[in-house]
Amino acid sequence: MKNLIVLLLAICFISCKKEAGYGPLNLKDGQQVELLVDHRLGSDKDILLKLPENEQAGASLADFEQREPGYTYRIKAVFHYEKNPPADASSYYYEFLNVISKEQYKGSESFDIQLIVSYVPGGPVIRLNKQGNDYYFSNKIQFTVANTTVGNQLEEIWKNAEDVRANWKTGQLPKWKAIKATVIHDPQQFGKAYLVQKIEFTL
Repeated sequence: MKNLIVLLLAICFISCKKEAGYGPLNLKDGQQVELLVDHRLGSDKDILLKLPENEQAGASLADFEQREPGYTYRIKAVFHYEKNPPADASSYYYEFLNVISKEQYKGSESFDIQLIVSYVPGGPVIRLNKQGNDYYFSNKIQFTVANTTVGNQLEEIWKNAEDVRANWKTGQLPKWKAIKATVIHDPQQFGKAYLVQKIEFTL
Protein backbone atom coordinates (compact mmCIF):
# COMPACT_ATOMS: atom_id res chain seq x y z
CA MET A 1 0.00 0.00 0.00
CA LYS A 2 2.82 2.34 0.91
CA ASN A 3 4.57 1.66 -2.40
CA LEU A 4 1.32 2.42 -4.27
CA ILE A 5 1.01 5.79 -2.56
CA VAL A 6 4.62 6.64 -3.42
CA LEU A 7 4.01 5.66 -7.04
CA LEU A 8 0.86 7.80 -7.26
CA LEU A 9 2.70 10.78 -5.78
CA ALA A 10 5.53 10.32 -8.27
CA ILE A 11 3.06 10.21 -11.19
CA CYS A 12 1.31 13.31 -9.89
CA PHE A 13 4.66 15.14 -9.58
CA ILE A 14 5.65 14.26 -13.13
CA SER A 15 2.24 15.28 -14.48
CA CYS A 16 2.33 18.60 -12.67
CA LYS A 17 5.81 19.26 -14.01
CA LYS A 18 4.63 18.60 -17.56
CA GLU A 19 1.65 20.93 -17.07
CA ALA A 20 3.75 24.04 -16.39
CA GLY A 21 2.05 27.36 -17.21
CA TYR A 22 3.56 30.33 -19.03
CA GLY A 23 2.84 33.99 -19.60
CA PRO A 24 0.70 36.35 -17.51
CA LEU A 25 -2.31 34.00 -17.75
CA ASN A 26 -0.28 30.91 -16.81
CA LEU A 27 -1.37 28.99 -19.91
CA LYS A 28 0.02 25.65 -20.98
CA ASP A 29 2.02 25.19 -24.15
CA GLY A 30 -0.43 23.92 -26.77
CA GLN A 31 -3.53 25.00 -24.81
CA GLN A 32 -6.48 26.05 -26.98
CA VAL A 33 -8.35 29.22 -26.01
CA GLU A 34 -11.06 31.56 -27.27
CA LEU A 35 -10.04 35.15 -27.98
CA LEU A 36 -11.92 38.36 -28.77
CA VAL A 37 -10.31 40.41 -31.56
CA ASP A 38 -11.14 44.14 -31.70
CA HIS A 39 -12.45 45.97 -34.77
CA ARG A 40 -9.83 48.75 -34.48
CA LEU A 41 -6.96 46.98 -36.26
CA GLY A 42 -3.61 48.65 -35.60
CA SER A 43 -5.01 51.28 -33.21
CA ASP A 44 -4.15 52.19 -29.64
CA LYS A 45 -7.26 50.22 -28.57
CA ASP A 46 -6.49 47.09 -30.61
CA ILE A 47 -6.47 44.90 -27.49
CA LEU A 48 -6.72 41.13 -27.58
CA LEU A 49 -8.96 39.64 -24.89
CA LYS A 50 -9.22 36.08 -23.59
CA LEU A 51 -12.73 34.71 -23.23
CA PRO A 52 -14.84 34.16 -21.26
CA GLU A 53 -12.97 36.22 -18.64
CA ASN A 54 -12.62 39.28 -20.93
CA GLU A 55 -9.10 39.82 -19.62
CA GLN A 56 -6.13 41.00 -21.65
CA ALA A 57 -4.62 38.02 -23.43
CA GLY A 58 -1.07 39.09 -22.61
CA ALA A 59 0.52 37.97 -25.89
CA SER A 60 0.35 38.69 -29.61
CA LEU A 61 -1.71 36.81 -32.20
CA ALA A 62 -0.02 35.25 -35.26
CA ASP A 63 -1.34 34.01 -38.62
CA PHE A 64 -4.77 35.71 -38.57
CA GLU A 65 -4.38 36.75 -42.21
CA GLN A 66 -8.11 36.98 -42.96
CA ARG A 67 -8.71 39.66 -40.33
CA GLU A 68 -10.48 42.78 -41.61
CA PRO A 69 -10.73 46.16 -39.85
CA GLY A 70 -14.25 47.08 -38.80
CA TYR A 71 -15.16 43.61 -37.56
CA THR A 72 -15.06 42.06 -34.10
CA TYR A 73 -14.11 38.40 -34.09
CA ARG A 74 -14.40 35.52 -31.66
CA ILE A 75 -11.69 33.08 -32.63
CA LYS A 76 -10.10 29.82 -31.54
CA ALA A 77 -6.32 29.98 -31.05
CA VAL A 78 -3.58 27.86 -29.55
CA PHE A 79 -1.05 29.19 -27.04
CA HIS A 80 2.62 28.51 -27.79
CA TYR A 81 5.66 28.79 -25.54
CA GLU A 82 9.12 29.00 -27.10
CA LYS A 83 11.95 28.06 -24.77
CA ASN A 84 14.59 29.77 -26.94
CA PRO A 85 12.88 32.57 -28.92
CA PRO A 86 14.78 34.99 -31.19
CA ALA A 87 16.42 37.86 -29.34
CA ASP A 88 13.78 40.38 -30.47
CA ALA A 89 10.73 38.12 -29.96
CA SER A 90 8.54 37.11 -27.04
CA SER A 91 8.76 33.59 -25.67
CA TYR A 92 5.00 33.08 -25.98
CA TYR A 93 2.25 33.90 -28.49
CA TYR A 94 -1.12 32.76 -29.82
CA GLU A 95 -1.52 31.04 -33.19
CA PHE A 96 -4.83 31.55 -35.02
CA LEU A 97 -6.86 28.40 -35.66
CA ASN A 98 -10.35 29.39 -36.87
CA VAL A 99 -13.13 31.98 -36.67
CA ILE A 100 -16.04 31.23 -34.34
CA SER A 101 -18.02 34.39 -35.15
CA LYS A 102 -17.59 37.69 -37.00
CA GLU A 103 -19.64 40.83 -36.29
CA GLN A 104 -19.53 44.17 -38.12
CA TYR A 105 -19.01 47.25 -35.98
CA LYS A 106 -22.02 49.55 -36.35
CA GLY A 107 -20.83 52.60 -34.43
CA SER A 108 -19.04 55.77 -35.52
CA GLU A 109 -16.68 56.37 -32.60
CA SER A 110 -13.24 57.65 -33.56
CA PHE A 111 -9.99 56.03 -32.41
CA ASP A 112 -6.29 56.85 -32.53
CA ILE A 113 -3.43 55.31 -34.49
CA GLN A 114 0.25 55.99 -33.84
CA LEU A 115 2.09 56.54 -37.12
CA ILE A 116 5.53 56.30 -35.54
CA VAL A 117 6.46 53.13 -33.68
CA SER A 118 9.82 51.96 -32.38
CA TYR A 119 11.25 48.50 -32.90
CA VAL A 120 14.19 46.81 -31.17
CA PRO A 121 16.44 46.56 -33.03
CA GLY A 122 15.67 49.14 -35.68
CA GLY A 123 14.48 52.31 -33.98
CA PRO A 124 11.49 54.51 -34.91
CA VAL A 125 9.55 53.72 -38.10
CA ILE A 126 6.89 55.77 -39.90
CA ARG A 127 3.90 53.53 -40.64
CA LEU A 128 2.77 55.07 -43.92
CA ASN A 129 3.07 54.07 -47.56
CA LYS A 130 1.84 55.55 -50.82
CA GLN A 131 0.71 53.91 -54.05
CA GLY A 132 -0.15 56.36 -56.81
CA ASN A 133 -2.24 59.03 -55.10
CA ASP A 134 -3.42 56.77 -52.29
CA TYR A 135 -1.98 56.50 -48.79
CA TYR A 136 -1.85 53.23 -46.88
CA PHE A 137 -1.44 52.52 -43.19
CA SER A 138 -0.77 48.87 -43.97
CA ASN A 139 -1.17 46.50 -46.88
CA LYS A 140 -4.78 45.99 -45.80
CA ILE A 141 -5.84 49.49 -44.78
CA GLN A 142 -6.02 52.63 -46.93
CA PHE A 143 -6.06 56.10 -45.42
CA THR A 144 -8.74 58.37 -46.90
CA VAL A 145 -8.88 62.03 -45.87
CA ALA A 146 -11.59 64.15 -44.32
CA ASN A 147 -10.21 67.44 -45.71
CA THR A 148 -7.34 69.00 -47.63
CA THR A 149 -5.43 69.81 -44.43
CA VAL A 150 -5.22 66.12 -43.56
CA GLY A 151 -4.24 65.33 -47.15
CA ASN A 152 -1.38 67.83 -47.03
CA GLN A 153 -0.23 66.48 -43.67
CA LEU A 154 -0.15 62.90 -44.99
CA GLU A 155 1.93 64.05 -47.95
CA GLU A 156 4.38 65.78 -45.60
CA ILE A 157 4.66 62.62 -43.51
CA TRP A 158 5.17 60.51 -46.63
CA LYS A 159 7.99 62.75 -47.89
CA ASN A 160 9.74 62.43 -44.56
CA ALA A 161 9.23 58.66 -44.57
CA GLU A 162 10.88 58.49 -48.00
CA ASP A 163 13.87 60.50 -46.72
CA VAL A 164 14.26 58.31 -43.63
CA ARG A 165 14.13 55.10 -45.70
CA ALA A 166 16.59 56.43 -48.26
CA ASN A 167 19.09 57.45 -45.56
CA TRP A 168 18.66 54.61 -43.07
CA LYS A 169 22.38 53.76 -43.21
CA THR A 170 23.22 57.18 -41.79
CA GLY A 171 20.73 56.72 -38.96
CA GLN A 172 18.33 59.45 -40.08
CA LEU A 173 15.29 59.69 -37.80
CA PRO A 174 11.75 60.99 -38.42
CA LYS A 175 11.41 64.75 -37.92
CA TRP A 176 8.74 64.15 -35.26
CA LYS A 177 8.83 62.15 -32.03
CA ALA A 178 5.22 61.05 -32.47
CA ILE A 179 2.36 61.33 -34.94
CA LYS A 180 -1.21 60.54 -33.88
CA ALA A 181 -3.96 60.07 -36.46
CA THR A 182 -7.58 60.18 -35.32
CA VAL A 183 -9.70 58.01 -37.60
CA ILE A 184 -13.05 56.32 -38.10
CA HIS A 185 -14.02 53.40 -40.30
CA ASP A 186 -14.63 54.90 -43.75
CA PRO A 187 -18.32 54.19 -44.49
CA GLN A 188 -17.62 54.37 -48.23
CA GLN A 189 -14.90 51.69 -48.03
CA PHE A 190 -15.84 49.81 -44.89
CA GLY A 191 -13.39 47.09 -43.97
CA LYS A 192 -10.82 48.50 -46.41
CA ALA A 193 -10.07 52.06 -45.27
CA TYR A 194 -9.83 54.43 -42.31
CA LEU A 195 -11.07 58.00 -42.78
CA VAL A 196 -8.46 60.28 -41.20
CA GLN A 197 -10.17 63.18 -39.40
CA LYS A 198 -7.14 64.90 -37.90
CA ILE A 199 -3.42 64.45 -37.31
CA GLU A 200 -1.39 65.66 -34.32
CA PHE A 201 2.42 65.99 -34.33
CA THR A 202 4.82 65.89 -31.39
CA LEU A 203 8.21 67.46 -32.10
